Amino acid sequence: MSSATASVGLLMEALPYIRKFQGKTFVIKYGGNAMVDPGLKESFARDIVLMKLVGMNPVIVHGGGPQIGKLLARIGKESQFIQGMRVTDQETMDIVEMVLGGLVNKEIVHLINRHGGKAVGLSGKDGGMISARKLELRPPSGVGLPSEIIDIGHVGEVTGINAELVSLLDTGDFIPVIAPIGIGSDGATYNINADLVAGYLAGTLRAEKLLLLTNTAGVLGADGQLIAHMDAAQTERLIHEGVIQGGMLPKVRCALEAVAAGVGSAHIVDGRVEHAVLLEVLTNEGVGTLIRA
Repeated sequence: MSSATASVGLLMEALPYIRKFQGKTFVIKYGGNAMVDPGLKESFARDIVLMKLVGMNPVIVHGGGPQIGKLLARIGKESQFIQGMRVTDQETMDIVEMVLGGLVNKEIVHLINRHGGKAVGLSGKDGGMISARKLELRPPSGVGLPSEIIDIGHVGEVTGINAELVSLLDTGDFIPVIAPIGIGSDGATYNINADLVAGYLAGTLRAEKLLLLTNTAGVLGADGQLIAHMDAAQTERLIHEGVIQGGMLPKVRCALEAVAAGVGSAHIVDGRVEHAVLLEVLTNEGVGTLIRA
């Protein structure tokens, strides 16, 4: 009986959130351990299906770095990174597009559909959804190097998103699953960081929430403890003080840009936790860091 009572308690805790978020859009960046661990993949798919069934509108933007690296290694091509960005020549871009728009995207769609959802896989090139331009990468400031642009190939940044197709699917019975590939005005195809695409898309859709799944507990303070809630001013202060740094910095910047663009809140979520998405959205404590404007 104690187990049953606890289950009822969780449902009652979730009820006000379900009411509050009915009809609202949630943009979820899916990556990290949640995307490679078999058990976490299953729990993620069930989370997304449940969100849709109770009236929320999830939109998924996914990465695929490990999968791209594995396929490149299989064909004997070494992965190269500069400032964390994959050097992407034309041959690598062909592999990226095949992995992101094909293998990874279709696996996510299949998982969601197998659990009762109606997912639809999209590339950012479909319907001209994601417009992009070549990313201009420069050496870090203060390293004594010339400021010439570093050419890393077909790596892009978002210049615009036409969310009409996403909105059409999302407000119906479907769950959009988007590969972060964009198209330039010159017709070139670009590989874009999935966090950046998710953040831009969330702002375009005026989403209720942006959730970025990662392999950490969330944003940690100077004492190493998780910060459950932050506003934009506190976040900027922690960046200035050097508390937020390294790989967490671009995710936090993405979150700040999203809330500045009108997203209700951004969440950096511990994707290593089973059912992390539901725990963050439908419980009082959550499993990550919430950032508001």
